[in-house]
Amino acid sequence: MSEDDQADLGAFDGDGDAPDAGSGSGSGARDADASDVANAAPDDDAAEITSAAPDDEATTGAAPDAGAPSLADLDRDERVELGVELLANLETDSLPLSEAVDRIETVTTAPDLTREILDTAELRGVIERAEGRLRTRRGGTFVSFDSQVVQREGDYECRRCGASLSTGHFVRFESGELGPFGPSCVRKVLGRE
Repeated sequence: MSEDDQADLGAFDGDGDAPDAGSGSGSGARDADASDVANAAPDDDAAEITSAAPDDEATTGAAPDAGAPSLADLDRDERVELGVELLANLETDSLPLSEAVDRIETVTTAPDLTREILDTAELRGVIERAEGRLRTRRGGTFVSFDSQVVQREGDYECRRCGASLSTGHFVRFESGELGPFGPSCVRKVLGRE
């Protein structure tokens, strides 16, 4: 199954069965792979973004910041870490599993990697899954919009909804940078809306 295939949400019910390889279906705007994400922020948060990503016509990027690698540069294990960190920083106590998968799809659309992120988060005690819902166990973690969300001008496509953006919002986690997002989508991804 390719990175662009969507997960069958019923496959993530926590019963331990792997998703059926034939169950994926495309979802349009969010079917972007890792190359559709802009590279990480330069030290100047408002810097003009000018160099295009190698195989991406719609998204531009800049050299990655040493503290926040870009999504395109992350390997499988690093994507799992980024997905777990995203779940650990959700600002909601409970949400339907489908909404959790919607957020994870900003990291990857591969069903096997999505499942690995959920399983790893559950093993580490970051989340609990029960009856089609996911409960977060935040322990006081949250994203600071002042220091962890940076805005950059450029020609972007929202990682969540696919809308064209002239200003991209990027979330800096320890394990990498996630984005670009529009102003509403960044809040939805983090559980503030």
